[in-house]
Amino acid sequence: MLGLLLLALFLLPLGTHALWWTARGGGAADWAVADWSSAGLLRPPKASDPALVRVYAARVGRWRGIFAHHSWIVVKPAGAARYTRYDVVGWGMPVRTDGWAADGRWFGNDPQTILALDGDDAARAIPAIRAAVADYPYRALGTYRAWPGPNSNSFAAHVLARLPEPQVTLPPTALGKDWAPPGRIVERTPSGTGIRLTVGGYAGITVGWVEGVEINLLGLVAGLDLRRPAIKLPGWGRIGVALARIER
Repeated sequence: MLGLLLLALFLLPLGTHALWWTARGGGAADWAVADWSSAGLLRPPKASDPALVRVYAARVGRWRGIFAHHSWIVVKPAGAARYTRYDVVGWGMPVRTDGWAADGRWFGNDPQTILALDGDDAARAIPAIRAAVADYPYRALGTYRAWPGPNSNSFAAHVLARLPEPQVTLPPTALGKDWAPPGRIVERTPSGTGIRLTVGGYAGITVGWVEGVEINLLGLVAGLDLRRPAIKLPGWGRIGVALARIER
């Protein structure tokens, strides 16, 4: 029964998505030739525009795109004439500011909007976001680990957990979102609406109102979203009610 469960929840979805990803070309073949330009999700910024917060996620490059997204944070305070983008990457110093276009494609793959806040909601969130970026503990050279973490998605989860009213979770394909340092086995979910049991991001279970029910195995996630009905499958990610824009 355990073998059938693993096959149904993890291996079959991942295998079918691998076939689909390969058939469609699997993104750019090389970093140097990939498209990193704006995907057109944001209009050109103006100082007169209200405050804005966006959380984006896009598939990573080559074969890794079969099962993983990269996520990042964008802010623009009221009165600011430009967007500021925060990422964590695996080369050089991990935390990067404005390394790419705010709504840029990642390795040629279009980003999807995970969270959208505007106006007063964004203005309240921006100080917490900046504080979370500043105190991210894995910012030194050599602290990044692609798997199981801490990586770009561990960083985004750290920031989301600090929002005044967290109402969103990263996609199930955000490999590393469930990473926790050794010794932290039981903790609240980033949204504060549930509990997560994890063994260093290698395996775990999450139950929360925002996160839904998730089983994590080697970073791959299968589960259900009860609040916005959907299933979560390795490789395919979330299938159901979209989380493309969440505005409050």
